[in-house]
Amino acid sequence: MTQLKHWQDVANFVLGLWLALSPWTIGYQGDATATSTALVTGVVLMAVALGAIFVPRAWEEWTQALIGLAVMASPWLLGFNQPVVMRNALLTGLAVVGLAGWTLLAHKDDGTWTGSKGAAH
Repeated sequence: MTQLKHWQDVANFVLGLWLALSPWTIGYQGDATATSTALVTGVVLMAVALGAIFVPRAWEEWTQALIGLAVMASPWLLGFNQPVVMRNALLTGLAVVGLAGWTLLAHKDDGTWTGSKGAAH
């Protein structure tokens, strides 16, 4: 078994799981748009994070960051007006972006993405 390269990807997987389950956990399953958005973005985030865990590439971190930004913007783009949904989207999205950014910055110039100094996929 290979050694875990970035613990942040595991954390983003857990955040994806949280997103997917949050409508039922914090009680906004009655809002179909918010529920489907959380479920879809959560599942996609989990899939990308799993990919990053098993075959780490820089593009997966960028994808996680974009998903986090989309989650943060979703209340305004899709019209969620419940404070609990907005707070969940903002905090979860911010955490996802922060973790992906941390991984990108930590490995930007150390050659760990490809084995050659400064090169990244």
